[in-house]
Amino acid sequence: MVEYLLCKQEVFSSSLDVSTKVKKLIMFSSFCITNLLPTLVVLPILGSFIVLFLSKKNIGLIRSFGLFTSFLVFFLSLFLWLFFDRNYTRFQFVYDFVWISSSNLNFSLGIDGISIFFVLLTTLLIPLCLLASWNSITKSYKEYVIAFLVMESFLILVFCVRDLLLFYIFFESVLIPMFIIIGIWGSRERKVRASYMFFLYTLLGSVLMLLSILYIYFRVGTTDYETLISFNFTFNEQRLIWLAFFASFASKVPMLPVHIWLPEAHVEAPTAGSVVLAGILLKLGSYGFIRFTLPLLPEASLYFTPFVFALSILGVIYASLTAIRQTDLKRIVAYTSVAHMNLVMIGIFSFNVVGLEGAILQSLSHGFVSSALFLIIGVIYDRHHTRMVKYYSGLAHTMPLFTIIFLIFTMANIALPGTSSFVGEFLILSGAFKVSTSATFLGATGMVLGGGYSLWLFNRIVYGNLKIQYLTSFQDINIREFFVFLPLIIGTFFMGIYPEIFLDVIHGSVNNLVAHINP
Repeated sequence: MVEYLLCKQEVFSSSLDVSTKVKKLIMFSSFCITNLLPTLVVLPILGSFIVLFLSKKNIGLIRSFGLFTSFLVFFLSLFLWLFFDRNYTRFQFVYDFVWISSSNLNFSLGIDGISIFFVLLTTLLIPLCLLASWNSITKSYKEYVIAFLVMESFLILVFCVRDLLLFYIFFESVLIPMFIIIGIWGSRERKVRASYMFFLYTLLGSVLMLLSILYIYFRVGTTDYETLISFNFTFNEQRLIWLAFFASFASKVPMLPVHIWLPEAHVEAPTAGSVVLAGILLKLGSYGFIRFTLPLLPEASLYFTPFVFALSILGVIYASLTAIRQTDLKRIVAYTSVAHMNLVMIGIFSFNVVGLEGAILQSLSHGFVSSALFLIIGVIYDRHHTRMVKYYSGLAHTMPLFTIIFLIFTMANIALPGTSSFVGEFLILSGAFKVSTSATFLGATGMVLGGGYSLWLFNRIVYGNLKIQYLTSFQDINIREFFVFLPLIIGTFFMGIYPEIFLDVIHGSVNNLVAHINP
């Protein structure tokens, strides 16, 4: 901070000539860009620290400051995209800090084409979550804002950190604020049970990952990412480490049979909790596979590809069929998330540029679409305090704007051309087709089944006669709720119509990864 102030003072000093000012301005800009990632990490922590000292009674100030902090982080994160060099395939905005020099452990941050949009997705959804919770959260609101801001810092660190041990630390640290959010601000009596299921299912798998990281550290002498990708493990070592990583990442995706925690957590979580859970936390598993499993363990990844394909296909078909018979709105969307994320796994393990780019795009698209669907459920839950499908009918008569938004994201959920999901799923299936036609065909059945349950749900809620014996409030979405949906609508159509803008950033890093996997 001191360096920043001194540099700024020199730039704006009137005693310097023009050429010197230009040089100093360049130095100042370079300094700001270099320190952009640590700024994004520190700001939410600093914001939560300030909120901690605000009076609980001043709810308006807490709301405004929390929202301002999260929007500021999102605004600054856009500079990552603005200054990102598309021709450079290595990590950018690198920040290194010596953590434990004697143990060769460094705190290193950086982003590439694979991680940049996950950071942007995180910084976008957090302010939308706080805005969506503007009136629905009434108890312990100060702690609620602190939990979301702290979780934002952890999530940014997960996607930016370049050390395997630190990745594991922040990977698991995300569980703590999410555990608190579900357990305290959940909507029903089973919220404590759901939070424990979420915590234990995801933590138990990670114990094996920690043991494998310790083995890697004593085997290589460091957990630095750049060093590890150039180190050649034996085939037997790769297989054992791969299974340990798989146990951790698969529960986050989630894949069968460790998916049970997700519907339970979604049903009990508040609306904003479901948005973060579906929009960001499910991406931690797929990101872990892309970032660490594939480049560090390429031979084992190829060896276990049939196993992953089999589990993913079962996950797509099983989750789609299970979604059809659900009666709770959140459970339906939760099982759709399982189906879509298992389809992402097929794209990841296709080991080609098309499939991997499709997996990343579909992950981002799922962040938009599933978040919007949970927000849609939150809108009608705030009005009627039930999520049972049987109580809803005929909302098109009284909530036309809500119906239009619901239709947009229903079409996006079934991958209608022009939406982001279509591009992602098309690229995934194209990449998978190069590897296995049968896996592609079976994976595509999920799209057909998805169309079935999505259209059934929309028809069931929107059309028909109003059930006035159950529904008492017919207010359409307000201005605040509209502005929550607006960025998600723009993102869904923008990615669906102009995917090249995203692919242009992603392509270099993905191409580099595929070249490393298939030399």
